[in-house]
Amino acid sequence: MDILLTHGYFLNEDEHEKKVMRPYPPLGILSISAYLKQKGFDVAVYDTTFRTPDDFRAYITQMRPAIIGVYANMMTRRFIIRLLPAMKAVGATVIMGGPDPANYPQNYLDYGADVVVIGEGEATLEELIPHITKHGVRDMAHIHGLVYRQDADLIRTPERAQIADLNTLPMPDRGAIDIPQYIETWRAHHGKGAVSLITARGCPYKCNWCSHAVYGYTHRRRSPQVVADEVAHIKATYNPELLWYADDVFTINHRWLFAYAQELGQRGLHTPFETISREDRLNEKVVQTLAEMGCYRLWVGAESGSQRILDAMERQTDVKRVIEMVHLLKRYNIQTGMFIMLGYEGEELSDLQATVQTLKEANPDIFLTTVAYPIAGTKFHAKVADRVVSTKDWADGSDSHHTVLGRHSRAYYAHATRWMVGEVAYHQQKVAPKRDIRRMGKAYLNAKLGRVGMWLTRHQVETGV
Repeated sequence: MDILLTHGYFLNEDEHEKKVMRPYPPLGILSISAYLKQKGFDVAVYDTTFRTPDDFRAYITQMRPAIIGVYANMMTRRFIIRLLPAMKAVGATVIMGGPDPANYPQNYLDYGADVVVIGEGEATLEELIPHITKHGVRDMAHIHGLVYRQDADLIRTPERAQIADLNTLPMPDRGAIDIPQYIETWRAHHGKGAVSLITARGCPYKCNWCSHAVYGYTHRRRSPQVVADEVAHIKATYNPELLWYADDVFTINHRWLFAYAQELGQRGLHTPFETISREDRLNEKVVQTLAEMGCYRLWVGAESGSQRILDAMERQTDVKRVIEMVHLLKRYNIQTGMFIMLGYEGEELSDLQATVQTLKEANPDIFLTTVAYPIAGTKFHAKVADRVVSTKDWADGSDSHHTVLGRHSRAYYAHATRWMVGEVAYHQQKVAPKRDIRRMGKAYLNAKLGRVGMWLTRHQVETGV
C-alpha cells in the first residue's frame, strides 16, 4: 500500500461513548481515501471504532505500512500518543492531520510523528506521499500545508489553498470500512440505524470559543445534485432508517436548502434525519422545508440563555429568538435539542438564572450542558491564556481538561448543572398535560440539592489542582 489511513476512536475504551452508543464513521479519512484512490494511490483504511489498541498494533506489525496517515481530535489524542511508538517500531513514516495536530504540531512531532498536515488533507497528501516515498522526510519546504522538523528547526510551510469546488471530490470511501456494523450498532441500541454525511465544509461564524483549525472561516457547499447522489447511494447500499447531516450549520444557505429539498423530492428520497443549526438561520419557510424533508430532530446551538454572555461569545444570536424558533420547530413536530455552555468568562449567577429561564420558556425536548473550556487557537483561549491550566498531562488529556484559574470551581459547576437540569425538568412536569409525580418530586429535589451545593461552593475557585 502507498498509505494506511486510520484514526484513534476506540468506542469500547470510552465509558461515556459506550453509554451513548452513537458511533459514526470517520468521514474525514474516508474522503481522503476516496480522493487518493481516484488519483491512483493504493490506500488501506484501518477503522479503529470497534477494535482495540492491541488489534491495531497487531495489524501494523503484520502489514508494516511504509506511511501511516492518522486523523486526531481532542477525544482521540491520548490513544494516538500511546500508539505512535508502535507505528515507529514498524518503520512507518507517520503523518498527522485533523484539528488537534493543527493546534499542537510540535507536541505531536515530539511524541514521534514525522509530519503534521495543516488544513484539508486531500491535495496535501497527493503531493506529499510521492515525495516521502522518493526522498523521505526532508526538503519539503515546497509542499504547502505542512509542519515538520528539519534537523533541529521546526519548519512550517505556507498555508495550502482550500479546495474551491467540493463537487470535484468523490463521495467518501464508505466501502473501505464496515458501515453495516455501525448501522447494526445503532439498531441494537436505538432501534434504528443511522448513516452520516456532510454537505459542506467550514463555518463563517466567529464564535470565539469555537475551533476553526482545519477549515478556517470559509463555507463551501457541494451542489444539491451531488449530495442527493450520495443520499441515493447510501439508501441503495445500506438502507439506513436515519441520516445525520454533520454540517456545522445545515440551514446556513436558504437557497441551497430549498433547491436540495426539491432535488430530494423529485427523486423520491425521503429519509428521517437529524442535524444542527442556529436561530438566525431558521424561519418558518426553512422549518416547514425541514419538516417536509423528514427532519425529526434539530439541534439549536443556543449556548447560553443570557444575551450578555452570547454577546461576549460573539455568537451573533438573539436569545429571545432562540425561544421563538424552538417553539416554531415544535409546531412542525420537529424534536428540539439545545446545547448549553456554562462557565464562560464573565458569567455570573444572574446569567445562569437567565439560562434556566430561557430553557423553561423554550421547553426543548432535550438539552445538553458542558462547562466552557478554552481550545488552543481560539479567541477565548487567547483571552484567558495567562490563566489556562490543564488538569491532566498533555498526552493523557485534551483541551477539554483545560480550566481557567480564578473562575468558579468544577464542583460549583457540577452543582449548577444539577440545579439547571432539575429546575427545568420540574418546570416541564408542572406544565405537562399529565404530570408524573415521581419525576416531578425527583426533579424538585435535584434542583434544591444543586442550588444548595452552589451556595456551599460559591467561594471556591479553580486552582489548577
